[in-house]
Amino acid sequence: MFLSVFEMFKVGIGPSSSHTMGPMVAAARFLDMMRASPFHFAGVRASLHGSLAFTGVGHATDRATILGLAGFVPETYDQDKAEAALATARDDNLLHPDGLPPLRFDPKADLIFDYDTPLTGHANGMVLMATDAQGDVTLRQVFYSIGGGFVMTEEELAAGKATDEGPPIPYPFKSAAEMLEMARTSGKSIADMKRANEVARGGHDTLKTGTQRLWQVMRDCIDRGLTTDGILPGGLNVKRRAKAIHDKLLEERGMNLTAPHTINDWMSVYAMAVNEENAAGGQVVTAPTNGAAGVLPATLRYYLDHVPGASEAHIEDFLLTAAAIGGLVKYNASISGAEAGCQAEVGSAAAMAAAGLCAVMGGTPEHIENAAEIALEHHLGMTCDPVRGLVQVPCIERNGLGAIKAVSAASLALRGDGTHFVPLDACIETMRQTGEDMSEKYKETALGGLAVNVPNC
Repeated sequence: MFLSVFEMFKVGIGPSSSHTMGPMVAAARFLDMMRASPFHFAGVRASLHGSLAFTGVGHATDRATILGLAGFVPETYDQDKAEAALATARDDNLLHPDGLPPLRFDPKADLIFDYDTPLTGHANGMVLMATDAQGDVTLRQVFYSIGGGFVMTEEELAAGKATDEGPPIPYPFKSAAEMLEMARTSGKSIADMKRANEVARGGHDTLKTGTQRLWQVMRDCIDRGLTTDGILPGGLNVKRRAKAIHDKLLEERGMNLTAPHTINDWMSVYAMAVNEENAAGGQVVTAPTNGAAGVLPATLRYYLDHVPGASEAHIEDFLLTAAAIGGLVKYNASISGAEAGCQAEVGSAAAMAAAGLCAVMGGTPEHIENAAEIALEHHLGMTCDPVRGLVQVPCIERNGLGAIKAVSAASLALRGDGTHFVPLDACIETMRQTGEDMSEKYKETALGGLAVNVPNC
């Protein structure tokens, strides 16, 4: 199964890849279905189910669905145009997607949060409907937002994992064991094997320019977060903290009294900057999700700005190695908090970041697999319990700690010879089983954990 680096890392908007980007992408796909249909449509409706219903308002799922049905997509999102489209929907009960007639849509009546009817395919389910002039449904499609901005129809999900299409790739590993065996046989690094797969599908130029853009968006997101203060939206009155922490760290730089452990604060502040931007609806890169978007950029920024001998020439290797590990986790388990808890989001992100850092610091494929396993193992069982359904508490700090764990995991792996007791494949399978057994209260429903034990109003 081939998952491109540009599928694992997607430029989008906050606050959630599964609850914001996913519904917007699903709506865009539904509009394409409407354009290809022989029917004449006069209106649209939507119903949100499972986690999309329970935490949809906090994750801006309602807003994303409306904007998606108005023709917006995450890659080209324009804030001013989006606000105008939302105002038109609210005031005139109309949406104006390109290539279709004006569509009737009353946000109060045509967007339903169905808390009582979960869809069977995935915790993040939605039904999109198109209606004729009489208001009868003439086109209907069930979509599932399966994490990281990935969207599948009901039929695609039922078809299973064997949906990969395209030219053959030279290194089609589906497990860490296969990945290591191919590395031993070929003599190539994980990044080189992943690079060869990417080139087979998209070419050298696409890979080079695409990875450069990914890091530019990540870096810009960090920089915005480090220079912006204020209160995050959503009603919890959570203060942005990254700017103040960063200012203090800059002030202390070079002081003899600075403790060695202050480096942890640098890692944390880079991650928190990203996740504060995400919580504010800013532009981020899924890595592999929005809720975990700060871990990997923070680790890469730590490498570039704080590790002696670091080079920007290694950024592509970092991203390719991380994407290879993320693809294994997604294919064999999950990167969705609604499906497997935060172990699937921040845990996966930490494993990816640890692998990337280990690679650019000279680790062998065995070191890299070990680093990913260490990072993931020590996130097993982590719940997804956002207070009021907002990607703020505990998500922002959790990314900071995820980055620290990623760096520690890479360092520990590099101190060894690559041999270790728990294989990465076993750890991924354990994460899958743990997610399957986890109570729904702790899987992005805001029905358990901190979400019910912390006063939020």
